[in-house]
Amino acid sequence: MLIAGFPAGAWGTNCYLVAPAAGEECVIIDPGHQAAQGVEEALAKHRLKPVAVVLTHGHLDHVASVVPVCGAHDVPAWIHPADRYMMSDPEKALGRSIGMPLLGELTVGEPDDLRELADGSVLELAGLEFRVAHAPGHTKGSVTFRMPEAPDGADIPSVFFSGDLLFAGSIGRTDLPGGDHAEMLESLARVCLPLDDSTVVLSGHGPQTTIGRERATNPYLREVAAGLGAGTPASRRGL
Repeated sequence: MLIAGFPAGAWGTNCYLVAPAAGEECVIIDPGHQAAQGVEEALAKHRLKPVAVVLTHGHLDHVASVVPVCGAHDVPAWIHPADRYMMSDPEKALGRSIGMPLLGELTVGEPDDLRELADGSVLELAGLEFRVAHAPGHTKGSVTFRMPEAPDGADIPSVFFSGDLLFAGSIGRTDLPGGDHAEMLESLARVCLPLDDSTVVLSGHGPQTTIGRERATNPYLREVAAGLGAGTPASRRGL
């Protein structure tokens, strides 16, 4: 499997391209602020053909390049319905904390083909399987995507695209509209804790990690595992 990732834009949001191998079809995850050029460079480098864009949530730093990327390649995008409004009104989603000079540089709105994700669904795209888990807390419509281990027994761990639910050493912020700290803790317990320690975590911001490492060292995941966590302030990483 090929996973090509790069940080994009003002917030360093990780955009990922996932394919069975170089020269094949791929899925693009979270093409955010100023990500379009990086997407095109990665497509050319690895000779990939995109078939879909999938989004972990609707914040501007994760969706700002969806319209140009989908338009350039005539592919659909997928988002949870609770975050769909953010595609057309990103300022509302951020409590209008971003000014018009920045928004004036962006093409906001929905792509021509926008589809909705559901908890527990499985997307079969580009010959790959993405298992969707609704994980509110950062936003009402936050989701994660998990790719299971190789079915042929090869020593390839599961890959978990956590969006802004779980970071290396931290979690996503919950102080923006739609954020909820109690929901974040519930999502961490329900979505992250059952995963195998070997699961590779590819987050919306920052370096990759594993569930085992976070279970042992991440203060939020440790407190959730211990049945604690109430009142612990959320991280302010990302949007």
